[in-house]
Amino acid sequence: MIHVKSAIEIVSMRNACRLAAEVLKETGKNVQIGITTKELENIANKKIKSLGAKSAFFGYRDYPGIICTSVNEVIIHGIPSYRKLNDGDIIGIDVGVVYEGFCGDTAKTFAVGKISENTEKFLKISELSLNKALDNCFAGQRIGDVSSVIQKTAEENGFSVVRDFVGHGIGRNLHEDPQIPNRGKAGIGVRIPESCCLAIEVMINEGTWQVELLSDNWTVITADKKLSAHFEHTVLVKKGGVEILTVC
Repeated sequence: MIHVKSAIEIVSMRNACRLAAEVLKETGKNVQIGITTKELENIANKKIKSLGAKSAFFGYRDYPGIICTSVNEVIIHGIPSYRKLNDGDIIGIDVGVVYEGFCGDTAKTFAVGKISENTEKFLKISELSLNKALDNCFAGQRIGDVSSVIQKTAEENGFSVVRDFVGHGIGRNLHEDPQIPNRGKAGIGVRIPESCCLAIEVMINEGTWQVELLSDNWTVITADKKLSAHFEHTVLVKKGGVEILTVC
């Protein structure tokens, strides 16, 4: 069941999501050649604590990290480690926080040093897929209306969408109804109610949509080892559109 948020709950969602955005901004500005993903996690953890929040990811289904750091072919759930970032890499940073009993969830893929023109285009189209989904999301729309825009934007530019993982509702719980796939057909699916909160999560692959799960049972990579990008915002659905909550 899709949980429609009360006015008081919406205030708490705004607060939690703003903090998530602050953590992502602080962590992202430290992305550079030579830094380890563990060091980025430490930066995020320090920021989360300074804001009086908690990680929504740490311990969730036994996940061992504070944030997710997904480098190159890693799609999602990359566990922070002592791996150093190299010139030309890309890294998706996914941040989830809990504050005042509510969750905020946001992600962005960053370039490390100088990336190729092809990679630059890939990131641009991936972020565009999210932005078009946000533009097409409002109360009364169907889930498929949002999902189909993500798929169309990616595929018409020669990329693929991840099929095995989805965006989601969010609130007191990190994952709530409904699921928001990265693919679908317009006019299909449940209607999105006003005042619900969604984590619209775009995962685009440079090559195949097929994925593999590594032996740590968390890290998901592209089956062909080509790049993957991850962009996500938590939004409040309104009559005429959405309010992006994960901004600061």
